[in-house]
Amino acid sequence: MELEHVNKTEIPWADASWNPVTGCSPVSPGCDHCYARRFAERWRGQPGHPYEQGFDLKPHPKRLGQPASWKKPARIFVCSMSDLFQGAVTTAYLDRVFEAMEAADWHIFQVLTKRAARMCAYLKGRWARREPPGHIWVGVTAEDQIRANQRITQLRLTPARIRFVSAEPLIGPIQFTGASGLTPLAGDEGGISQVIVGGESGPGFRPMQIGWAHQARVACRAAGAAFFFKQHAGVRPRELGHLLDGVEYREYPA
Repeated sequence: MELEHVNKTEIPWADASWNPVTGCSPVSPGCDHCYARRFAERWRGQPGHPYEQGFDLKPHPKRLGQPASWKKPARIFVCSMSDLFQGAVTTAYLDRVFEAMEAADWHIFQVLTKRAARMCAYLKGRWARREPPGHIWVGVTAEDQIRANQRITQLRLTPARIRFVSAEPLIGPIQFTGASGLTPLAGDEGGISQVIVGGESGPGFRPMQIGWAHQARVACRAAGAAFFFKQHAGVRPRELGHLLDGVEYREYPA
């Protein structure tokens, strides 16, 4: 998809990124080698740079109108350089961000968080008396079984038409079905429509066993959910390619 005048992204499951908030604080082991923090801190103290403040939290209200100005439909990753549901982001500002997304309904917005409980509580309030808009997808990051159990449980309770899980960086096995209580993976009531799997990248990356990706693929196939394999683990994952067993898996919810 060719996009003009948008924030194009190299993240393969999105067409563009939109950062009405930047900066974040770590909450779990998946944050240890955060690419966004590593990038932002390179520019700390550089006058006039968008990341002059490094990876400290910073709302950008002037960016709220960007999606409405992008006329060509796109899949937009919301807050690729932050987590929208941090406690320091006020409810009033969340309202403004969601108003902007709801108004630009020709796009698909991919909202991803590690703060699953806050997202669940906020959207239960926002969409208490109406159907959640289908163009706003909500997801959680789950890097291992502990985080999967915690966050996917909250995600299932979150009102949404499309829910997804980003198992990246996948640093431990996740059983998406069975004893973890996460069955069924897909379905109308609390179901998960897509699982994205990716190994960690960059200096000090933690290895991903290929069997962990197989587990996610099998679970998706059994539940009728989309499976998206992003990358293997490595300092430069592109050098390893993005094929799993020689096959490209880049599936999206219907």
